Amino acid sequence: MSSLCPFAKLASAGATCPVKSSSDNKTTINHTDDDDDDNEKTGNANTDPRVVPPKCPFGYDSNTFKLGPLSCMVCHALLHQSSKCTPCSHKFCKACILRFKDCPLCGADIQGIEPDDELQGLVDRFIDGHARIKRSHAAGDGEAASDNKTKVIYEDVSMERGAFLVQQAMRAFRAQNIESAKSRLSMCAQDIREELKSKQDNQELCSQLGAVLGMLGDCCRTLGDAPSAITYYEESAEFLSKLPKKDLELVHTLSVSLNKIGDLRYYDGDLHSARSYYARSLDVRRSAAKEHSAVASQVIDVATSLAKVADVDRNLGNESMAVEGFEEAIKCLENLKLESGEASLEQRRLSVLDFLQKQLDDK
Repeated sequence: MSSLCPFAKLASAGATCPVKSSSDNKTTINHTDDDDDDNEKTGNANTDPRVVPPKCPFGYDSNTFKLGPLSCMVCHALLHQSSKCTPCSHKFCKACILRFKDCPLCGADIQGIEPDDELQGLVDRFIDGHARIKRSHAAGDGEAASDNKTKVIYEDVSMERGAFLVQQAMRAFRAQNIESAKSRLSMCAQDIREELKSKQDNQELCSQLGAVLGMLGDCCRTLGDAPSAITYYEESAEFLSKLPKKDLELVHTLSVSLNKIGDLRYYDGDLHSARSYYARSLDVRRSAAKEHSAVASQVIDVATSLAKVADVDRNLGNESMAVEGFEEAIKCLENLKLESGEASLEQRRLSVLDFLQKQLDDK
């Protein structure tokens, strides 16, 4: 699953994307002029002195969310299918606690696991209300907000909620609580679909939905549900293919979704279909590399796609085409010059180059 937040572009000026800040991937998302204009408009709207920016009814937003009574101490995400251990009564996600024989908090033997519907109901209300409320400026702090005279307006789903749901999904996914991650991403996708009903041509929403659908594909793939994974990846590619290829992260997400479909087709034995998707990914990456020839990662991506296409060609009996593809990929990587500070890219370049040279040795 990608560690890049599809909502990062909507972060306010100076703010840190909640997902990017908690991830290991430090890739920077490029902003277009249109994105800057959108941020300016958002900023102007938020300066209205009569309105406080959308906040969770419990006082949290995606930048301040902390582990607490609504969180699982195993996956560090909001509880999903809340379950209580007996006899110690400590509470975790069902999928998380089923991996243990002793309570992770107190060490007591787990004699049984019971659903905690009341706590899960509270978690669900927390998620449902998150970032949907705007309070009048007169409400002031949280104590004033509880005043019966305070006017509370429920707004449409905000992008803050989307970033929050993706953050929770990624925490759960990293901890192998895949059902929890899938649940949060499904909510996020549904929110964006609702927004798109009235904003069908909104490129930012389409980009976000494409990224979230790709993450849902990763969840299904991890769960062993290849047909559903392919469906999500194909829908992700459909949305992303319609967008201008200016943003390198968008291009990367699109090419990865196409490659993942190719991988699943490959493992299923449908080599012709696999090659078709690998070739589409290669075309996307070639175009990006032409426009961004100075970006080393694009060249490595092209070489990787060439290797995938060539590997299928070899399995289909097209040895001459396979050798041609491997040799082109090797040439791309050998001509790539990296700076001394690009150690991770150099390691990746050498890894792909080693694979390619072995393929030629095996011809």
